[in-house]
Amino acid sequence: MAVHEHPQVPRRPGLRVPSLRGNRTATASASLASADTKAPHTYAFASLRLLTGFVFLWAFLDKTFGFGYSTPSGKGWVDGGSPAEGFLGHVAAGPMESTFHSWAGGTWADWLFMLGLLGIGLALVAGIALRLAAAAGTVMMALMWVAQWPPARYLSDGSPSMSTNPVVEYHVIYAAVLIALALASAGDTWGIGRIWAKLPVVRRNGWLR
Repeated sequence: MAVHEHPQVPRRPGLRVPSLRGNRTATASASLASADTKAPHTYAFASLRLLTGFVFLWAFLDKTFGFGYSTPSGKGWVDGGSPAEGFLGHVAAGPMESTFHSWAGGTWADWLFMLGLLGIGLALVAGIALRLAAAAGTVMMALMWVAQWPPARYLSDGSPSMSTNPVVEYHVIYAAVLIALALASAGDTWGIGRIWAKLPVVRRNGWLR
């Protein structure tokens, strides 16, 4: 029985043919590793978005129906109460004190305030229009910060303001959270942000993202 030896093709030093299968496997592994790394942050932002959205929605519902928490029963918006009057009418410090007093009880102020709470709350819960919600929410929080006027150590009647921080208080934190959620595209997880972003009108107007 004859044994035929196949000629060996000499290998050239330094020359290798890359394995496509190996590359695909490495790429897939890298993608999975990257996804695993980003997942905790993604879910954290989504959770923060939903919690913040509930804060705005609850404020709207309580002021509308008077659940007996911050708004007493029978004094909700549906009962004829003014949602903004209680806050604006009690401003007792700051450069816009008299201006806020003149706004208190105004129908336009009530509607603007309540629509802002509802719109921002719904946008956060659904995960849509986060840039618009961040802009509107930041303006609202800035006005409320001025109304509180944390830099004041004393109110206009001379009593202590009890301000815990002259610059950063919860309105500033809320504004920062809204901006962070918009920048992180937090509506893509546990929301319909991706579907919203594909709408033609949203594609043409990036500020609607």
